Amino acid sequence: MTRVLRPHHGMCFQFYEGKGYSEDFTDHMGRIIREMETDPSQKIQLRVSTDIVCANCPNNESGVCSSQDKVIRYDNEVLKACALSDGDEITFSEFTKLVRERIIKAKIRSGICGDCSWDYICREKLKQF
Repeated sequence: MTRVLRPHHGMCFQFYEGKGYSEDFTDHMGRIIREMETDPSQKIQLRVSTDIVCANCPNNESGVCSSQDKVIRYDNEVLKACALSDGDEITFSEFTKLVRERIIKAKIRSGICGDCSWDYICREKLKQF
């Protein structure tokens, strides 16, 4: 089964620590991350649209993010940095590796999503990379 994933969520997964918009959201996101990490060879389809993570997000308003302009910018910047396109299919492990090498280790994360409300978590966790 191929899962749909917003490209910028590939960065969120790297820094996730169980904080989020609501308990329902954090439980859901944590479950998705565990499932994907359990089977890193599973295919994901990168889509600049709501995905499996967004399903339990309070910003998801009938399939459209209330911060749509911002998250679309994040998605497109991640795709560009990873030399990927909307709709590409790739394994979760390959995508994770690209995000780590081309965004996190290349130190361009803050330029992509530094205006995110969760940036303080990512900045702190960058010390682990």
